[in-house]
Amino acid sequence: MKQTVLEKTSNWLLILLLSLLCLSVLYPFAYMLAISLNEGADAAKGGVYLWPRAFTLINYEIVLGNSVIRHAYLITIARTIVGTIGGLLVTLLVAYGLSYKGLPFRGGILTYILITMLFNGGLVPFYIQLNNLGLLNTFWVFIFPGLFSVWNMFVMLKFMQGIPEALIESAELDGAGPVRVLWQIVVPLSKPMLAALGLFTAVGHWNDWFAGAFYVSRQSLIPVQTFLQQLLTAQDISVVLGSNTNQEALARGSQMQNITLMSIKMAVVMVSALPILCVYPFLQKYFVKGVLVGSVKG
Repeated sequence: MKQTVLEKTSNWLLILLLSLLCLSVLYPFAYMLAISLNEGADAAKGGVYLWPRAFTLINYEIVLGNSVIRHAYLITIARTIVGTIGGLLVTLLVAYGLSYKGLPFRGGILTYILITMLFNGGLVPFYIQLNNLGLLNTFWVFIFPGLFSVWNMFVMLKFMQGIPEALIESAELDGAGPVRVLWQIVVPLSKPMLAALGLFTAVGHWNDWFAGAFYVSRQSLIPVQTFLQQLLTAQDISVVLGSNTNQEALARGSQMQNITLMSIKMAVVMVSALPILCVYPFLQKYFVKGVLVGSVKG
């Protein structure tokens, strides 16, 4: 169909606005990458925007060679994997059980769960509860509080209600029990939805710094995002990186003179953001489909 002048103008304006929005998102990322690949002393003079003026990898060598940061990455990777798998499993089982309309007290259970999504006891009672459960200063404080998501449960429940009942009934007539129906029918049909919710859950675990800052006091248990938060508020590199920084300075000599706190911060930001960004391309197909299915079902 032939487009009118107004339609062509609207399309070009839309393309322009989306391009500007895209640039506004990509530019800070490109700026931080340029600073992290530039000598800190040279970047402090200004004028570094899109590409490094004095290229160096010393910032990444310091960051990746520090034992504190490496251990923080292990904690973050472990909590992301365990928390995502555990959260999806627990939420899936609850949603599957509540999808049966003949479940006793189903309406009351759904109402009770909905109330917990709208109201909470606050930070102090939650902290006291974690302390009474013995979760403070343990790895499981990152896992157990986030195992069940009310919002994800309702999304899963709505999706399962869209599965044809005849398909489940035919499997039950063939002798399939609830567990077999779940793993051989519901789960395979729910892959797009599980991928989308799994991505949201993994990103939430990866980016969470709050739990490590308030529920953990042992440096060996802090995740990388909490370490980054400490680094962003620090005034000296050695305050966060510890004695390893002084050892690096003695080993590298004049090379360490070009390092600044800002260059180290940018390197840590890039290293903490890149791994989770690399996950998106592998889940893009399921992610888009899952979001579309959720929008139609909702």
